[in-house]
Amino acid sequence: QVQLVESGGGLVQAGGSLRLSCAASGRTFSRYNMAWFRQAPGKEREFVAAITRSGGSTMYADSVKGRFTISRDNAKNTGYLQMNSLKSEDTAVYYCAVSGSYYTKISADYDYWGQGTQVTVSS
Repeated sequence: QVQLVESGGGLVQAGGSLRLSCAASGRTFSRYNMAWFRQAPGKEREFVAAITRSGGSTMYADSVKGRFTISRDNAKNTGYLQMNSLKSEDTAVYYCAVSGSYYTKISADYDYWGQGTQVTVSS
C-alpha cells in the first residue's frame, strides 16, 4: 500500500503560480510511476501530467503543456506539480496517483490516490 497526501493548493489570481506536492508513505515511492489528475465541478476527472519512476520521461495534457511541470524527488518520497500562468479553467481539485505497472493518461490504470487539494484561480 502507498499513502499519498497532496498539499499546496489554494486561491491564486489568473497568471499566478502554485506548486503542488504529493508526499508518499508506505511502499517505496521510486517503484511507482506518478501522475496528476484534476476534477472541476460538474466535470469528469481528467489527466494533467505523468512522470516515470526515475523521472526520465514526462507527458502532459495539451491544455497544460508549456505551463505546468511535473517532477519528483525519490529521496524525499515526494512528487510535485509546478503550475505557472494559471487560468480560471485550471480551477479544480487536483489529485496525485501512482501506478506500479502503467505510465498512461488513464485514471483507471493508477492504483493509489491522494485525497486531493483544491486549486482556485480567480480571473
